[in-house]
Amino acid sequence: MFKVNRGEVFGLLHPAIDVHTLGIISFSQVLEQCAIRSWIADEELSHELEALSRGGGGRLLRAWIHNKGINLLGLSYRLDPQDALRTYAALREFLAREKLMVKDGGKLRAVFFAGLPEACEAVLKRFPDTAEVFVGDETPHETMKKLGIPEELMPSSMSEGLKYDSARMAFGENLVKSGKYRSFKPIDRSGYKNFGTRGDRLTDRVSHSIALGQPPLTRVHAGPYLNDRREAVKLFLDWTKRLASGGYLDVLSIGSSQLTQSNFGENWEGMSNGGGVPIATAEEFSAVWEAARPMLVRTYAGTKDVLALARINENSLDIAWHALSLWWFCQLDGRGPNSVLQNLEEHFTALRYIASTGKPFEPNVPHHFAFRGTDDLGYVVSGYVAAKAAKRQGIGNLVLQIMLNTPKYLWGIQDLAKAKALVRLVRELEGPGFKVYLQPRGGLDYFSPDAEKAKAQLAAVTAMMDDIEPRDTTSPQIIHVVSYSEAFRLADPDVMEESIKITLYALQEYRRLRALNAVEDMGRNEELAVREEELYRQAKAMIGALESLIPETYSPQGLYSMLKFGVFPLPWITNLKEEFSNADIPTGLIQGGVKALDEKGNPLSIERRIEMIKENIDLATHSGGLHGKP
Repeated sequence: MFKVNRGEVFGLLHPAIDVHTLGIISFSQVLEQCAIRSWIADEELSHELEALSRGGGGRLLRAWIHNKGINLLGLSYRLDPQDALRTYAALREFLAREKLMVKDGGKLRAVFFAGLPEACEAVLKRFPDTAEVFVGDETPHETMKKLGIPEELMPSSMSEGLKYDSARMAFGENLVKSGKYRSFKPIDRSGYKNFGTRGDRLTDRVSHSIALGQPPLTRVHAGPYLNDRREAVKLFLDWTKRLASGGYLDVLSIGSSQLTQSNFGENWEGMSNGGGVPIATAEEFSAVWEAARPMLVRTYAGTKDVLALARINENSLDIAWHALSLWWFCQLDGRGPNSVLQNLEEHFTALRYIASTGKPFEPNVPHHFAFRGTDDLGYVVSGYVAAKAAKRQGIGNLVLQIMLNTPKYLWGIQDLAKAKALVRLVRELEGPGFKVYLQPRGGLDYFSPDAEKAKAQLAAVTAMMDDIEPRDTTSPQIIHVVSYSEAFRLADPDVMEESIKITLYALQEYRRLRALNAVEDMGRNEELAVREEELYRQAKAMIGALESLIPETYSPQGLYSMLKFGVFPLPWITNLKEEFSNADIPTGLIQGGVKALDEKGNPLSIERRIEMIKENIDLATHSGGLHGKP
């Protein structure tokens, strides 16, 4: 087994086209906290890496390896596996040609690779002397083990920070190994007015379940895709009936296709579907509702004509709740034709309609910022702003979705602090006429491609869900169950039901163990309390500043201004970069959390963040670019 020693120097490479560098930053942090120095290639070196695969370049890379004293080299390439192998092969051929490896008289002791599972397999097959590969599901502890770094080299602060993650994963592994979750029985939610009929309401089902002491409602996202559109819809109806008869699922979330969202009711001939079940008519939605009895049903909003599709969803599905992304699913992420301001205006119109129906609303917001590299503060503030804007438009019940493990490199204790700070802020909006329903979920890219490990991760993240409000046995009210097969295949009803069993059994078992003091009571963890309080204090300061600096803060123009003036760091956005240039603020992983950084790589204080926003507003005011103009 390869062993990395204290004092060695790692060089970390990634292609310029892969802008998602938090994985490399996390890897680097593990190394440096164990006294192993690392250098991450800059943009110029990243471009040179790509030039190698075209038969050119090499001078800068050779100088970098020599000048930095690098003796261990790692390449991360998490895009196309074939491109990854081609790039890695070009790198290895360059190292051999230039005699940079120890066996050829050079200083490089080993080369490592990180990529998608298929790429890792291909790399090892062609280059079996690769020191180690990383598929992306490794915890910091697992990373250290693969590198051969003894745990005694880990500083105490890091060890304490990761203790929560290790304990939860051990809990998950033991739970899955026992197999007892398989005998978990469906929950009978019946017994209240309108159960399973039109007029059945999420709020009634939650209230009834709480009164009976039942576990949270479960939601699953489902949507098969086949080339034949009608066959895909037929298969989905079959899945829906199977899930309904199984009795484990409470809320069916239709994973509708991109065309359903963007071109509903239009002629799709010659258009790319983009995955998901391609429902094309209101009648097909109605057929899903019929097949789903007695489950509640919900689906995606539209990416244009948002109000029109919301009305169709309401009438054909008696939709359990509506979800909108406000700043997203438009030109900003390439999912729709609207400009950001147009999108916000359409969404606010839809919010007023949703309020008139009495249905709950889910802001499908904070994790979309996290996907583009925002910091923990931006995550929390975006969630609060979306909730308050919805309340201002008359929404009475809010489904607060919190995607944990986003990004997956977060330490669990920071992930939990982020969730708790957001819930705490949004619950402050509660009062007569406004109630919050917590709906946590696992992260999209959190789960391992190894099925057994993914099941353990599902149990582990369920434990974290219960730690958000551990003193409240009625929280969370809903769990969005991400199927354990997320990383390796589309989940079918069997996988979905097994995932629900794991989730609900894990929740039950974790609560039992906490009552016996067999797991740590995170409600009493001092480090967690400190991290939560810091995020809460910063968010309150930011929110206060926004309400002071931005006129009509919770209007479409107000939310547009937040994005335009740099409230949310978005270092990874690829569209509208010029229009939202103030959002181009670097972020990095610091002590297990994501923070906005200055030009020297140091965390920006909340005071400096607010000052930067004020400077951007002042500049726009003087240049006449204050009202939605690029």
